[in-house]
Amino acid sequence: QVQLVESGGGLVQAGGSLRLSCAAAGRILHINVMGWYRQAPGKQRELVADITGFGSTNYLDSVKGRFTISRDNAKNTVYLQMNNLKPEDTAVYYCNADKIYTREGTYNDNWGQGTQVTVSS
Repeated sequence: QVQLVESGGGLVQAGGSLRLSCAAAGRILHINVMGWYRQAPGKQRELVADITGFGSTNYLDSVKGRFTISRDNAKNTVYLQMNNLKPEDTAVYYCNADKIYTREGTYNDNWGQGTQVTVSS
């Protein structure tokens, strides 16, 4: 069994910064792609950024140049550094790991519990 545990959300003023963390727990051998999604009230969940095990990254256009995704494979952890935050970044942010390989088997489409990010104007 695996679990994704997120931390780092909160309330910040426009222009401020936050850093989200997501640690995967379990008898993990390897994690494929890890990413961050967000869902604002009344809107669909959207991909913010993702990163492969080799470090290749992909970003939502509206966050390019402001957000940076990174991962520590030894700690099975992914981070999202968010700078110059805007009110439109307000949402619940979810961590995702598409495939987690463990000694017991492979777990697909894994999600964290979500963390609220609120940016005030």
